[in-house]
Amino acid sequence: MGIDRRFRICPDTGLALHRPAERLIKANAVAAVVCLLVGGILAIGVALTRWPAVHLLPVTSFYTALTAHGLDMLIFWIIFFEIAVLYFASSTLLRCRLATPRLAWLGFALMVIGAVLTNLVILQGRSSVMMTSYVPLRAEPGFYLGLILFAVGALIGCFIFLGTLVIARYEKTYDGSIPLVVFGALTACIIAIFTIASGAIVLIPTFLWSIGLVSHFDPLMYRVIWWGMGHSSQQINVATQIAIWYAIAAIVFGARPMSERVSRTAFLLYILFLQLASAHHLLVDPGISSSWKVFNTSYFMYLAVLASMIHGLTVPGSIELAQRRKGLTKGLFEWLRKAPWGNPVFSSMFISLVGFGFLGGITGVMMGTEQLNINVHNTLYVPGHFHATVVVGTTLAFMGLTYFLVPVLFRREIIFKGLARWQPYIYGLGMSAVSLFMMGAGTLGVPRRDWDITGAGLPFAPHWPGAAYLMLGLLGISAIVAVLGGAAFIVITVGSILFGKRLETGETTTAPSRLERAAPVAAALEGYGGGGTLVTPGTFVLALVFLLTFVVYYFISWKYLGTVWGLH
Repeated sequence: MGIDRRFRICPDTGLALHRPAERLIKANAVAAVVCLLVGGILAIGVALTRWPAVHLLPVTSFYTALTAHGLDMLIFWIIFFEIAVLYFASSTLLRCRLATPRLAWLGFALMVIGAVLTNLVILQGRSSVMMTSYVPLRAEPGFYLGLILFAVGALIGCFIFLGTLVIARYEKTYDGSIPLVVFGALTACIIAIFTIASGAIVLIPTFLWSIGLVSHFDPLMYRVIWWGMGHSSQQINVATQIAIWYAIAAIVFGARPMSERVSRTAFLLYILFLQLASAHHLLVDPGISSSWKVFNTSYFMYLAVLASMIHGLTVPGSIELAQRRKGLTKGLFEWLRKAPWGNPVFSSMFISLVGFGFLGGITGVMMGTEQLNINVHNTLYVPGHFHATVVVGTTLAFMGLTYFLVPVLFRREIIFKGLARWQPYIYGLGMSAVSLFMMGAGTLGVPRRDWDITGAGLPFAPHWPGAAYLMLGLLGISAIVAVLGGAAFIVITVGSILFGKRLETGETTTAPSRLERAAPVAAALEGYGGGGTLVTPGTFVLALVFLLTFVVYYFISWKYLGTVWGLH
């Protein structure tokens, strides 16, 4: 059988979808949503158990739910969706056939088998070691084997993405440099390969240890290598979600980046320095030198922070430029006030941007400072921070892209349009509150892994201020709101795929013409070039607000550090 060169031209966007790639994008996206559903159900049990007044689950069930929730939400949901994004970025945006679709299906099968195996082993109650899975805690061999299979499948997807880029260059399916969105996806792919390599270095020996072929594991070395996978896997999310921000700015507004070179340089800084943030999990570990800790949490990490601040400026800046070209020039913020806030594609992205920057970014820099880290290390503040980054940031960005892709890929109209308008706000505000109340409880010292913070039945029960119990109660209520928002997303997207009004599928061709790029969406996504003039006063004011918030919070954290130990 020859190479399948059939493309479907989307009549609404002008995008050219390679048929085998289209099927793989759908499969990975559906698997991602299934993992999101499972993780969301488990989240209810975790959140309501942390609420002392409810304390829903018994101790063994709590740690089982916490382990499965972490892996389903932080690994499986995210990476399934990211593989879909890689295929979309390489094949669709470059109008290129996907490299080796059969091998891509093998990778997908390995990912599904790995995710199912890991979940089954955890839910049997014999591997409640949590996502971090530190030795000498020992899980069942199937726990590690499932993660290894999933990682191998994801690695196959990364190499197929790279192979597709090679084919696109060889067959000259695009002009000039690859589009910025594809460049962001390439950044995510490179980080993913580093992440998976770290996972192989740590998980394969751990699997051998679990079946008795390796007798001993040094816990400190395990933690160092594990965080090369554990934290770097979240850096894949950061690169992918920012690529999606640029994509949605192009989809909704026809916006081009303020400066292609600056945005690409920021992505390059991610490749070089973003993984160093893994060090903030190790800042209280003995055996690691202070010079290593200071170096990894200061000089080079600040370059990764600079990259995020560049994206935080250029994404809204590109939107402001596009809006001002349309005549929305009154005052500083007419361009923002008259943005399509009822369009869930845009609202999801903008809430993601603001939440990731203000909640996740500022707190991440604080936690990544060696001295300040001691304030909140191993408290509920830590999951509060990564709920701000991975959930408010990444998951909302993925939701926004999904609202765009359901009509494009499945050719079905979105149902429950009224609910879809509100869903990003319900989910975004609920998860933002979850993050804030977790971080509030963590600031008061509430630990992140304790089933019962009251210490009922213990001879020396801890004493917490009343505000800690208030924070955990508000956390439980906010989690219910967020779960409702997540459930609404699943109902809307799955319902649209199954019951939405059918749309015209578009013509099929074996040679997608570049003329289709005249369609606004295709032209904006597949094009190359900057946004022109850099007059963005509204974005500049927003950046100053962010900077002021960052400075105030940073100095408050140093003041709080001064109260940890009294000096006499």
